[in-house]
Amino acid sequence: MTAFFSELAGKTVVVTGGSKGIGKDIALIFAKLNANVVIAGRNQASLDAALQELHVFNDKCLAIQGDLSQVANAVSLIERAVAAFGTIDILVNNAGVNIAKPAVEVTEEDWDTVLNLNLKSAFFSSQAAAKYMMTQKKGKIINIASQMAFVGYYNRAAYCSSKGGLVQLTKALAVEWAQCGIKVNAVAPTFIETELTEKMFTDEAFKADVGKRILLGELAQPQDISGAVLYLASDLANFVTGETIKVDGGWTAI
Repeated sequence: MTAFFSELAGKTVVVTGGSKGIGKDIALIFAKLNANVVIAGRNQASLDAALQELHVFNDKCLAIQGDLSQVANAVSLIERAVAAFGTIDILVNNAGVNIAKPAVEVTEEDWDTVLNLNLKSAFFSSQAAAKYMMTQKKGKIINIASQMAFVGYYNRAAYCSSKGGLVQLTKALAVEWAQCGIKVNAVAPTFIETELTEKMFTDEAFKADVGKRILLGELAQPQDISGAVLYLASDLANFVTGETIKVDGGWTAI
C-alpha cells in the first residue's frame, strides 16, 4: 500500500508568509515529505532562519523576500518558483496581517494594509499560479482564511472583511477554474498558539474571552492547521473544491 502523502514528494509548493508561525509549520511539513518548498516573506533574516530549518529535510527549498501586497512581487514570486523547479503544483496563500483597532479608529492606511496583504495578494498570487496550472491541467490552491470570516469580533473590522472576502474568493476561483483541473480550497483557523500571538495573550481579559469561545478549551497549535492544509494538498482531497475547513475548536458551532 502506498504511504499517505507520498505523492507530494518532488512537488513544488509555494507558501506565502512562510518564515514564521503557521506558515513556517506548513512549509516544514511539506519539506519533511520531500516537496520542493518556496517560502516568501518580508523579513530576510526570518526567511534565512526558516530556510535553514527546511534544508534539514530538503536542500532544494528556496526563500524569496518581498512585500506581496505589491502585485509585481506576487507575480515575481510565482515566476521565480517556476523558473527554479519547472512547475508550481501547490500554492498556500498564508501571508496576512491584522491591525487591531476599534472600527471608529481605523484609518484608510490601516484598511489598505490589511486588505492588500490578506486579500489582494492572495488573488494575484493565485492568478499568477493558475496560468501555469492551467497549462499543466492540475494544481491546488489553499487559502488560509480565519474563523473571523464567519463571525464578527472586536477590533477586527478590516481583518474580518478581508477573511470573509477570502472565503468568497475561494468559491469564485473554484467555480471558474474547476474545468482547468485546479482545486481551490481554504482553511479557517481559530487563534493559534505561536510566537506571533504570545504578546496578544498577555492580556488576560482577552485570553479569557477567547478561551470561553473555543469549545475544546485550548488554543490551536500550528500542526492543527498544517494538518488540514496537508489533507487539501494531497490526493485524499482530489474531489474537494470550493470548500473552507474550519479548524476552530468549535468556536463557530454555536
